[in-house]
Amino acid sequence: MSFPTPHTHSPRNTHTHTAILLHGRGSDGPEFADEFLSCKTSQGKTLPESLPHWRWVLPTSRLRWSAIFEEEICTWFDAASLDDIQKRQDLQVEGLRESVSHILNILEEEIKLLDERSERVYLGGISQGMATSLWTLLSAPDRINGRIGGFVGFCGWLPFAHQAEQMIQQNTGLDRKIIVSDMCRRIIADPKNPTQRGTNDVSVFETPVFLSHGVDDPWVSVSLGRQAARVLQAMGIQTEWKEFAGAESEGHWVKEPEGFDQILRFFQNEV
Repeated sequence: MSFPTPHTHSPRNTHTHTAILLHGRGSDGPEFADEFLSCKTSQGKTLPESLPHWRWVLPTSRLRWSAIFEEEICTWFDAASLDDIQKRQDLQVEGLRESVSHILNILEEEIKLLDERSERVYLGGISQGMATSLWTLLSAPDRINGRIGGFVGFCGWLPFAHQAEQMIQQNTGLDRKIIVSDMCRRIIADPKNPTQRGTNDVSVFETPVFLSHGVDDPWVSVSLGRQAARVLQAMGIQTEWKEFAGAESEGHWVKEPEGFDQILRFFQNEV
């Protein structure tokens, strides 16, 4: 089954930048766009109003069978549990493989639209969308040359984070970027082409990262967000981490307006 056409929000002025943002489990691109792009900063403006030259691309996952809900839902990959993210991790692999390939295709297309200026394209997401887009970034060296503008993630986690931490601890002195990236690509390698080679070009990991998470998030524990930030920092990736409390959706959302002020600052702070 193919993925739906991504939802897009066109720039008001000349297109100079693109943000590709992924929804959480059970949502979709149009719904996420309606909610996320309508939130305001402390200046009373939405992100599209604050960044009139930006194009916003919000892809939609395809329907997948959920082991938790025992039905098909719109989800980037299946997961047996968020209380124990190591439980039945094999369920995640197929969805991650398909979704990462899909998002990398979109990323390449948006870079082409901006005359190959990858530093003007941003990637990110919320909840499972953060997990998927983060895995996309870690799997990108074979497909993306050079850094992208930035990565933004909210209330999410890193799949197979425990394995990544073990790899880092067991391979001190080696390039941790290469070690973790090769691990990610091996896990989701196409079984029809299992001999995919790693690469020494990890310049995409010069991409700055901004992560935030509600300490009162009842759906994805803030400890999982902290773990994701810890892995990225151990890899030597420039990672900024913020915690907050009192956001909508019981804490499983970006706090308005402070969180959107932080996002806007990050988007405007080009390296």
